[in-house]
Amino acid sequence: IVHETQNGRKYFFSWLHPQTRNLQVDWLDARNICRRHCMDLVSLESPQENVYIQNKIRDGNQPYIWTSGRKCDFQGCDRPDLQPTIINGWFWSGSGVKMFPSNQRFPGTWSHTGGGNRPQPDNRESSDGSGFGEEESCLAVLNNFYRDGIVWHDVGCSHKKPFVCEDSDELKRYVASRARVSLD
Repeated sequence: IVHETQNGRKYFFSWLHPQTRNLQVDWLDARNICRRHCMDLVSLESPQENVYIQNKIRDGNQPYIWTSGRKCDFQGCDRPDLQPTIINGWFWSGSGVKMFPSNQRFPGTWSHTGGGNRPQPDNRESSDGSGFGEEESCLAVLNNFYRDGIVWHDVGCSHKKPFVCEDSDELKRYVASRARVSLD
């Protein structure tokens, strides 16, 4: 199911589909739903794509969405080039592309504030005494949640949110290779 095509990419917006209109799921469930359709959570790899998704969030009156953004905080992430992971360990899991360091802010990307009144990412939930005690390892786009515009926040992956999927060339190639089908 595709709701829109933009610059050759196909997108699915969970709030536009009757079966998922009110569905909010954690990051892993959102990713798995996308992957069942040879898509992945959206990777905001260009300023144009970021603005496009921000506009869809605004137009759809969505409070927040999941992206494929992920902090490398699992086995193998102790490489020197990823340290400290809160700055250098962010990547788009949908494409595998490493993000720019989080302390290099560009308009419309990481927020200047959050629940702890600190620039994002801040990993607040892991140490704020909220009882969550969870690493904020996933990237959500929040719609003016902290009066900061439609911008990126690190969030605990167990939170429930709507989501945006985009087509995945990697998954399409994998399926085609297994089915011995040409994509041309």
